Amino acid sequence: MDFNYFNLIKKDIFNVARGVYPDTVDDGLFARFSVEPPKDASFGDVATNIAMILAGVLHAKPRDIAAKLAEGIKNLPDVEKVDVAGAGFINITMKNAFWYAMLRTILQNGTAYGNSEIGGSRRVNIEFVSANPTGPMHVGHSRGAVFGDALASLMQKAGYDVSREYYINDAGAQVFKLARSVYLRYKEALGIDIGEIPEGCYPGDYLIPVGKAIAEKDGKKWLDKPESEWLVYFKEFAVNSMMNLIRSDLELLGIHFDTFFSENELQKSQAVKKVVELLDQKGLLYRGVLQPPKGKIVEDYEPKEQLLFKSTEFGDDIDRPLQKSDGSYTYFTPDIAYHLTKFKRGFTWMIDVFGADHGGYVKRLNSAVKAVTDGKAELDVKLCQMINFKDNGEPVKMSKRSGTFITLKDVVDEVGKDVTRFLILTRKNDAHLDFDFTKVKETSKDNVVFYVQYAHARACSVNRNAIAMFRDKIDIAAADFSLLKDSDEIALIKLLSTWPRIVESAALATEPHRIAYFLNDVASAFHSLWNRGRDDANMKFLIENNRPLSAARLALVNAVAVVIASGLEVFGVKPIEEMR
Repeated sequence: MDFNYFNLIKKDIFNVARGVYPDTVDDGLFARFSVEPPKDASFGDVATNIAMILAGVLHAKPRDIAAKLAEGIKNLPDVEKVDVAGAGFINITMKNAFWYAMLRTILQNGTAYGNSEIGGSRRVNIEFVSANPTGPMHVGHSRGAVFGDALASLMQKAGYDVSREYYINDAGAQVFKLARSVYLRYKEALGIDIGEIPEGCYPGDYLIPVGKAIAEKDGKKWLDKPESEWLVYFKEFAVNSMMNLIRSDLELLGIHFDTFFSENELQKSQAVKKVVELLDQKGLLYRGVLQPPKGKIVEDYEPKEQLLFKSTEFGDDIDRPLQKSDGSYTYFTPDIAYHLTKFKRGFTWMIDVFGADHGGYVKRLNSAVKAVTDGKAELDVKLCQMINFKDNGEPVKMSKRSGTFITLKDVVDEVGKDVTRFLILTRKNDAHLDFDFTKVKETSKDNVVFYVQYAHARACSVNRNAIAMFRDKIDIAAADFSLLKDSDEIALIKLLSTWPRIVESAALATEPHRIAYFLNDVASAFHSLWNRGRDDANMKFLIENNRPLSAARLALVNAVAVVIASGLEVFGVKPIEEMR
């Protein structure tokens, strides 16, 4: 079912145009004209530029075409008024009966209202978090985690077939550094004084239980063995332990992945070697010397011949090395192989969520995906800015290096999963975000998390009060919605009715923060209507001696709760039924 009323009206306008200009209007016109909210709400409910699009084909003035189309649009059953404006825009005002029908649709469909088929079941791979498995998740990972998960939910609601993926960087120097760090904790668990954790090892206390676990399992088996015998074993044990810790941290935020993809397994499968061979077969490799980075003085720079990928042929700034001068692969090479596996698994659209410090990596990765898929796959990299954590306006310092960093668990324990998720989604992913532990607990309209949740709780309280007042449950489905005549009531129905369009536009733009803005608008409109009832007894949602009007208003209140719950569902946030 198409819930987006703009699409429904567009179909009606298209049919009118086909009737007026049967020899000119073909199916291709439908995609070329738009039906949108007018720039000024006083102009009407929807505006269309169809007359301007047809002007080029008909070789006539847009206003003349608009005037002819307006006559036909006026006869549509749901249309109240039609005006031609400007160079040829057509502004349309819908009858109240149309909005009452939208209200009924919201109530009949519950939180499924807003679901869309605009994605056409297109498969999308969203890779996010992918933190190195060297410790628990710190707060720096939280934004990408929440953004990626909410984006996946948003796109699922919009009709895409989404797969959430975590890339485990379990190959390379950092995991061997982890293994050596765990070996120290293993020795410590056996009663050996290890002194200060040496430079180059991870100092965090979170590795103490890992060392103890190996000591309990294997005793002194590895104590006097050379590193060559224990290194791989400790690496695998440590990575598994850290991934269990990371999964546990993600669970705190309600985040689950469909796929955990191992870089180590990628290396074992010879996929890295094969992707180099593929690029070579395409004539995209050569041996050459890279110049030092522009604008930087590199005192120890020595020009060395390397195997280079012609990434500039695909939009990159410079060609990129795939092998170092010693013959080992650069970190870029397995990333190319990894994205090729996504394509081979059927994903022609890939979304990667990176930290803002990876901005310089975007062009090269895009060029690689274009090269290995012959341009058949699309890669969209989303960069997430860091969060500035504060407490009552004062910065909260953190340091992963020292082992005393703030973990994601610390944040969730302090303010809760739902507040953490919602607040992170109140800003665009690449915009800076302040997270103040004091302010997120405030009960005021300045705290958007509270403001939206309070609106849902208030709606639920109206339901409870209705049962107490009328001593039975009101059948809102049988209510006479035509009793909702106040302009603010109609305006609220109109706002709720735009929810499907918000879902579609947010999904197409891959911007879940638009949902937060919309929910705030809904909460503001609802609270304003509530406050009118405090000042004017006739505007109360429940009027004891007027059950019919109370039933109609209760339906509107329930529609507010439905739409807020639908939006919070995208965010992975549970709507609150009672504020305590």
